[in-house]
Formats: sequence, structure tokens, C-alpha cells
Amino acid sequence: MAASGSATRLHWWGTVLYVPVLYGLGWLTSRPLLLLAPNWRADQVDLAGLAISLLLLLVTLPLRLRRVWGVEQPWQQLGLVPARGSAVMLACWRAVIQALLRGLLKALLLLAPLMLLLLLLGQARWLGELGGAELANAIALVLGVGFAEELLFRGWLWGELECLVGARRALGLQAAVFALLHPWTRLLNPVDLPHVLQALGLLGGLVLLGLVLALQRRADGGLLWGAVGLHGGLVGGWFALQNGLIELSPGAPAWLVGPGGANPNPIGGLIGWLGLLTLLWVRRRWL
Repeated sequence: MAASGSATRLHWWGTVLYVPVLYGLGWLTSRPLLLLAPNWRADQVDLAGLAISLLLLLVTLPLRLRRVWGVEQPWQQLGLVPARGSAVMLACWRAVIQALLRGLLKALLLLAPLMLLLLLLGQARWLGELGGAELANAIALVLGVGFAEELLFRGWLWGELECLVGARRALGLQAAVFALLHPWTRLLNPVDLPHVLQALGLLGGLVLLGLVLALQRRADGGLLWGAVGLHGGLVGGWFALQNGLIELSPGAPAWLVGPGGANPNPIGGLIGWLGLLTLLWVRRRWL
């Protein structure tokens, strides 16, 4: 989703440093909270730093797109608002909500077969006890993680890479960067064959997910909200399943439920791979 004009002032070093600088500013700005709120835990301060970094991203992105990409409609270019043909407010909101719901539905279609298979094989039992706090947390993950990561990877990064290396290479490169920046290397402890295979399984699943999310945006005509719903729905939906809806068996195999031990990630397992490959096949016309 590159800019229509020439981005003559876009350079690799700017792309590489942009987000780390924002993250560093958010981290530094959040440190005084330890003095103002001494009862806060370190992870709460870190979360505040991430929130500040996201706010800085939202403030600076329009300026960067206008100055470096050479676009006049930055939010449209990033996929947050529809094209000018849908400028009527009601039509704009309808397009956003429809794309978001389509993404959430696809997330459900990916998680449901895994849940049913785990129940049928006796690797999980149904609880159905999702509390209010867990539900609120799941919704926050849907909106927070889904929006933040999609704006970053399928919005800003993908567009910058298209300007730098072209559309064809940018599609795969954004998926690779998305995968590599997730903590898949934590599985390499200890470094033996089973853990290496699990780490590679998760890394491959993340690459597939990055491709699926990009094709979802293309299928939605450049609108980002379908990818937000799909990504956030997977994260929030899996959280809800693990925190009240089902109880996983301690012996559930990693190849099925996904690597990660007590906190498995299903996109690194067989069912996750099959689901993502199916979505890629369905969306193959957008490659």
C-alpha cells in the first residue's frame, strides 16, 4: 500500500530508526511514573510506556507520511479510513465496521476447529466460565494488540517497504519482519531438536499470519480494519479460551495445540498452519 507519489526523502535508516526512537521516548517518559505512583509494578510502568509510544506513533505518522511519503491523505493511505468515494460519514463507519466484523469472523473460523478437535481428542475440557475481568481483557487485546500491530506492520511498515523495495518484495518482507520481531526465540531453551522445531514452527506460523493479514487488507480494498479484526480476534479469542472457556490438558502435544508449554501459541501448531494456509489459498488472487 505504497504512496501514489515518489517518496524521494525515504531512506532505510529512517525506516529502521523510526519505531525504536518512538519506543525509547515512550520508555523514558514513563519512568517518572515510578516516582509519582510508587505502588505501580514494573510491568504496569512498561505498559504505560507502550501506550505513550503508540500515542507518539499516532501523532507523528501523519507528519511522516506527508513529509516523507508525499501523500495528502495519510489516514486513508494507512487504511484507517475508506477512500474518498466513501466520504459520507455513515458509509465510512459502515465500511469500517463491516471490515472489522469480517476479520473477527475469520478469527473465529480459525479458532473453532482447534477448540473442537482438542475437546474431541480429550486434550481439553469445556468450562465456559469466562468472568467479566477476563472478557474485558480479551476485548482490550482485540482492540489494543490488533489495532497497534496492524497499524505498525500492515499500515506503516508495509507502505515504507513498498516505497523502498517495490510491492512484490515488500509483501514477503513485511511478514518476515513481523515474525522475527515476535519472541519466538524464547522457545530455544534448551537448544535441542524438539525446541528448535517448535521455534521454527512458531516462526513459520508468524510468517504465514503476516501474509494472511496483508492479503486481508488487499481484499478489503486497502482498508486496515479487517486485518485488525482478524489479528485481534485471534489474540483475544485465544486468551478467552485459555482463561475460562476451556482447560487444556497438561499433556496436550505441542504439534497440535502449538508451542509454548503452559502458554501455547496455536499458530505454531499443525491446525494453525492448516488454517492459515487455507486462508492464503482462498486469498491467492491478491498475491
